[in-house]
Amino acid sequence: MTTTVSPVSRLLLLDTASLYFRAYFGVPDTIRAPDGTPVNAVRGLLDFITRLTAQYRPTHLACCWDNDWRPQWRVDLIPSYKQHRVVEEVPVGTDVEEVPDPLGVQVPVIAATLAAIGIPVLGANGYEADDVIGTLATGAGMPVDVVTGDRDLFQLVDDDASDGPIRVLYTARGVSKHEVVTGAVVQEKYHVRADQYADFATLRGDSSDGLPGVAGVGDKTAASLLASYGDLAGIRSAAADSATPLAAGLRGKLNAAGDYLDAAVQVVAVARDLDLGEPDLRLPGSAADRPAPADVDALTTLTERWGLGSSVDRLLAALPAEVVR
Repeated sequence: MTTTVSPVSRLLLLDTASLYFRAYFGVPDTIRAPDGTPVNAVRGLLDFITRLTAQYRPTHLACCWDNDWRPQWRVDLIPSYKQHRVVEEVPVGTDVEEVPDPLGVQVPVIAATLAAIGIPVLGANGYEADDVIGTLATGAGMPVDVVTGDRDLFQLVDDDASDGPIRVLYTARGVSKHEVVTGAVVQEKYHVRADQYADFATLRGDSSDGLPGVAGVGDKTAASLLASYGDLAGIRSAAADSATPLAAGLRGKLNAAGDYLDAAVQVVAVARDLDLGEPDLRLPGSAADRPAPADVDALTTLTERWGLGSSVDRLLAALPAEVVR
C-alpha cells in the first residue's frame, strides 16, 4: 500500500456491501435513472462516502469488496455459515446470495462509478470484505476508521495501536447516526476487551452469520468466562481441568462444543495477512498523480446514463482542493 504518512494521515475503510445494502433499503426507490432503473443504492452509497469524507477528512480511502461473500473454506468449517442467505448453491464457485433484483443491477454501476472517480475497490478471491479490511487496517501506518454495520469487525478495534487508534464507525442505526466504537465502548457494551471480541462472538454465537455458539452461553456468561480465563484457549483449558471452579453444567457444555469451537474460532477471526499487492489508497484529488475523476469520460458517461449528477458532484466537492474536475 502506497502511503505518505503525516501527522494528519487517516485511512477510511468502507465495508462496501454493508453500505450499499443500507442505501438500497434506506433511500427511496423513486430515485431512478432516466430510463427508470432504480439507482437508490448507487446514489445513496455515493452520498454516504461524501458525508464520511467530509466529516472525518481521511487522506486515504478504500472501498472493500466481497469477492466471495461466503467463502467455501468457512462453510467447510461451519456448514451453517450464512446458510440462511443462500438462494442458490453452486457446486463449483460462490453460492448465490439473496439480493433484491433492483439492487443486483446496481452493484456493477457502483463498481464502475467508484473506479471512474478514482476510489480503490479492493477484494481478494476466496475472502470477504471483512478480511480485506482486517489486512489493510493491520500495520496501516496511520489511524484507521472502519465503516461497517457488522459487529464482527469490533475485533479490530485498538485504542493503543502503534500507528494510531483503529476505530469502527458502526452504522447499525444509519450512517448519519453512526456510533464511534473504541476499545472503551466495546468494554462498556460487552464487558470484554476488543481483542477478546472474536472469542466472545464465538462463544455466544451469531444468528446473523449462522453461528450457533455454545449451548447455554450468552453474552453475560461469555464475558464472565473471558474475564476469568482471558481467552478461548484459557477457557477450554479450564473446562478440561476438573480442578477449576466451573459449574459442572457449563463445563460439560464447553467440552461438548469442542468440535464447534475448533472450527468457529477460525471462521470468526478476520484475516489480517492477505496479499493485496501495493494499492495506492491516497484519496483521489490529493496529488497530481491522483486526479479525480480518474476517468473523466467514463464518469461523464456513467453520470448521464444513470442520472447520478448531484451525488457525483457532492462527492467530488468533498475531495481535496487539488481535485481536477
